Amino acid sequence: MNDFLQVLKRFVPPYKKYLALNILFNIISAFLTLFSFALIMPILEMLFMGDKGTVYEFMEWDQGSFKDALINNFYYGAYYMKLHFGPSVTLMLLAVALVVMTGLKTGTAFLSSYFLIPIRAGIVRDIRNFVYDKMLRLPIGFFTSERKGDVMARMSGDVAEIENSIMASLDMMFKNPIMILVCLVMMISISWQLTLFVFILLPIAGLIMGRVGKRLKRTSLEAQQQWGALMATIEETLGGLRIVKAFNAEKKMSQRFHSENQLFFSTSTRINRRQSLAHPMSEFLGTLTIAIVLWFGGTLILSGNNIIDAPTFIYYMVIFYSIINPAKDLSKAAYAIQKGLASMQRVDKILSAENPIKDPETPEPVPTEDRSIEYRNVRFRYGTEWVIDDVSLSIPFGKTVALVGQSGSGKSTLADLLPRFYDVEEGSITIGGVDLRHMRVKELRALMGNVNQEAILFNDSFYNNITFGVESATMEQVIEAAKIANAHDFIMATEEGYNTNIGDRGCRLSGGQRQRLSIARAILKNPPLLILDEATSALDTESERLVQEALDRLMKNRTTLVIAHRLSTIRNADMICVMHEGKIVERGTHEELIALNRYYKRLVDMQKF
Repeated sequence: MNDFLQVLKRFVPPYKKYLALNILFNIISAFLTLFSFALIMPILEMLFMGDKGTVYEFMEWDQGSFKDALINNFYYGAYYMKLHFGPSVTLMLLAVALVVMTGLKTGTAFLSSYFLIPIRAGIVRDIRNFVYDKMLRLPIGFFTSERKGDVMARMSGDVAEIENSIMASLDMMFKNPIMILVCLVMMISISWQLTLFVFILLPIAGLIMGRVGKRLKRTSLEAQQQWGALMATIEETLGGLRIVKAFNAEKKMSQRFHSENQLFFSTSTRINRRQSLAHPMSEFLGTLTIAIVLWFGGTLILSGNNIIDAPTFIYYMVIFYSIINPAKDLSKAAYAIQKGLASMQRVDKILSAENPIKDPETPEPVPTEDRSIEYRNVRFRYGTEWVIDDVSLSIPFGKTVALVGQSGSGKSTLADLLPRFYDVEEGSITIGGVDLRHMRVKELRALMGNVNQEAILFNDSFYNNITFGVESATMEQVIEAAKIANAHDFIMATEEGYNTNIGDRGCRLSGGQRQRLSIARAILKNPPLLILDEATSALDTESERLVQEALDRLMKNRTTLVIAHRLSTIRNADMICVMHEGKIVERGTHEELIALNRYYKRLVDMQKF
């Protein structure tokens, strides 16, 4: 229950107004329920006692206790109506009063639910927003250790489970305790001896249900983790379907999915069986409690000790029975909440994840003139091995520096440190003499444009992909950027031109077209610093020529860091750095490195061959 209260404490405050109205109408509904039950007593007395019923006289309010005066005068009113209007009319009036009271009760019950719905829907919306926003803020390093399918499962399946269990139980959690509390207060006022006996029985039933609920939470957490693994398998299968088919691995993937699905089925079956136990168990325990109270109260009446009389005992049992259903619903809600808390625990793994890439408390302004880049004794590692080991590199403003070397030598990591996708562990990186960690992350990344080996595009129009991240761009600027990137002609050849949707990840375009579109996006941003990560390595010769022309235009008058496998594309770079096992082992122009006849010369010769 403490975990549930912590969830409410985190997400309910924006909806305090709705919560206050919900509680208010729940209290009114509970009191109206008690008074509507009270109308049954004079009806029963008239039906079964007839003219032999007790004669009542009006009692002054200051005579005896207020409780005795209230009960007496209530019966006196019914007796007075019976005396003057007759039993039939009195019954009709009491029946009308019962209908009115029930109408008011159901109306206030509806209003309590009416004001709860914005809380329930709003909290789920807020959780989705918080998770998505946190996912955008988290560094890339977080997602290298998490499977995308599992992250998607937390955003979809786990949040849906929170909605279906915790949020769906809010009505029962706010309404039923109030109903139970009001009824218990009335029961105490009728007979504290009998209610004391009830208090001894109820905790025993609650203890039995609580034990099953704890086990349910543990199993639910296990099931949600298995669901995450299942989603990860689906995501990997869809992403790698071409390879699965090419290697005839359908059977292998099918067996893997069936195995994980069977495991999820077994766990879900255990959870649902345990959850379905809640209603029968609560009904049995409730009936057992009623039977025991009925025996105990009947014994008190039969003993003739005047602790409680028969009509009052009937009213007492009606009130007591009215808290059995809320108690059952409360027990079912407790089961559902335990299941939802397991999902909340998984969602919290994202919400509570620490983001090491933070803005400084007192940020320094971004340099406006000198934007030279300086790597000073930089070291970085993902695990225990240093991926970047004591690298120092100067990139003067407006110059082009290329990084070459075998795969795994640290080229892409060195580039990723520049926009602070990761932070250096030792050493520093400066722009214009200002350490990257002393600038605001948003302002730092605003200086840079990226063109990667895999053109990352979105399922949207050409226009929206080119203007991605650039606000208030005109169509003329977009067309100019597309022309510089050699993209305008193929865009205009489509059905709707710049408004044509390019499909998921640009699936309707060729590799060269996707790359030119990403170059147009970088051109429109017009950044002073440019990072090109193997932008032409996956293209055919014709596409490479068109992309390289676009890149040459893009690189003019910009500081550019190029990562290249095709050495022909960086022949004219101002400086080429050869990386090997996280270190820069050679640096110089193309001609200088050829003359050294070492690593770079060997790479050139292999590509010529």
